[in-house]
Amino acid sequence: MKATDTIPTLYHPAAAIVVFKPENNDNDLYLEYYDMDENGCPVNARPLSVKEAQGLAKALDTRKAAAKAFLKPKGLLPCSVLHINPSEDGSVVWYTKPQTQKLYFSESLGIVSQELPLPALVWAANKSRLFVYAVATKGKPCLSTPLFNAPFFNLYHNGNVCMGSVDVRISQSAALEEFIQAWEGYFFGSYFSHFIGGHNPVKGNLISLYQSLADTGSVFPVEELVPNNKQLKNLLR
Repeated sequence: MKATDTIPTLYHPAAAIVVFKPENNDNDLYLEYYDMDENGCPVNARPLSVKEAQGLAKALDTRKAAAKAFLKPKGLLPCSVLHINPSEDGSVVWYTKPQTQKLYFSESLGIVSQELPLPALVWAANKSRLFVYAVATKGKPCLSTPLFNAPFFNLYHNGNVCMGSVDVRISQSAALEEFIQAWEGYFFGSYFSHFIGGHNPVKGNLISLYQSLADTGSVFPVEELVPNNKQLKNLLR
């Protein structure tokens, strides 16, 4: 070992907490505090005091740490992010440029799952709900940018996405980038299957539009988008 090497700290057992429970009952718990003798053996058993129990609960409560980490970016703020509400039940608004993305369709629609061109999209989400809208511009949206219905099945008229049986699990401590990636993964990884309440998000027939785009390979025709009567500023909270 070199003289400059750090000597590791040696830790000795000082106390122990033992949890007792009846057979076949995990809810009725009893805790005892033990000192440790010089040989590292537990001695001087006594019930855990209220103050000690409160201190233990506070030490084990990771909610505050998770809340501090939630929606915190790993580095510089991504250019796609438009707004962040960093509260415990925080939310993010972001956008994606026009892109080609593979969409999955249920057999009942009679259209094969395939890659299709999409318009620019605006996303708004918290831990449990996702809203998706389309925009007719290619550049970064501003507060007054009008929103349009996103050209997908499984959407309510207000842009809320019906996730169906998808098991959405957003971590309580998810970083901003993980949060966005998770929601986009859930959305594009699920199967589109039906209109909700007769809500047709485009001016014409959505299936015919998809098939035409697949056949021609052209960009998404923004003139087919239907106004949502909202602007980007209406999503900020």
